[in-house]
Amino acid sequence: METTHDCLPCFIRQALEAVRFATSDQDVHESVLRRVLTAAADMDLKQSPPLMGQVIHRLVRQISGNDDPYKSVKAASNRFALKMYPLLKEKIEKSAAPVETAVRFAIAGNIIDFGVNNEISPEIIEATIERSLTDSLCGSRNVLQQFVFPGKKILYLGDNAGEIVFDRMLIEKLSADRIFYAVRGGPVINDATLADAEETGMTGLVDVVDNGSDAPGTVLSECSADFLRLFEDADFVIAKGQGNFETLSHVNKPIVFLLKAKCPVIARHIGCDIGTAVIWQRFFPTD
Repeated sequence: METTHDCLPCFIRQALEAVRFATSDQDVHESVLRRVLTAAADMDLKQSPPLMGQVIHRLVRQISGNDDPYKSVKAASNRFALKMYPLLKEKIEKSAAPVETAVRFAIAGNIIDFGVNNEISPEIIEATIERSLTDSLCGSRNVLQQFVFPGKKILYLGDNAGEIVFDRMLIEKLSADRIFYAVRGGPVINDATLADAEETGMTGLVDVVDNGSDAPGTVLSECSADFLRLFEDADFVIAKGQGNFETLSHVNKPIVFLLKAKCPVIARHIGCDIGTAVIWQRFFPTD
């Protein structure tokens, strides 16, 4: 996806929220905002929004001296999601359609996104999870059959801390021995890293790799050679969240995007309302 004019004010909001997470120093806030405004004025709008997000959060870390402003938020999200895990796992096991229920929970977990909303409360998460079982889905349920097709090698691209626990529940309903799970290569917003994968038990379930990049998405031109080999070798990719959608929705690869449409730009692009749970299918062969 290219950057739209509607993305520009969102960049400034995100910069201010991030630097306030990083420090209470007003001078640092001003310095970051001025640098971000200059960068936004000069950016190429043909690039995807996460590339600008990468610039923003590098500036926040550099100028504030805080190398992971969302560290405590990520840890709290992981703890909260792990507390929910036993009950939600039980609901999946008792469901008449366990894979679909796990997918619905995985999509609902995408609400834990501090790049869009820095006031995600436990109450909001719980309400989103509760509604997920009855909310309509934008997309085709038929694609879920691909998830359990024997012999398929799956690369699962994670998004946020906390949300990673909901991904774990879905992976547990698939064949974990044929799945690789990818996280970001460095701290950016509340996106999941290797530390989050370890905290939530993901590393004990599947092979976990980082993509070698600190962009809040999957910018293939910036990813490591090891990650790119996994991406190319995968029979299909499950990609979570808006950042992965923004950076990969144009790629000619069998990809299923699972996300909550949380901003008007994404909602318009997909053709759904804000807040909709989305299963968006990039491409699948007919055989």
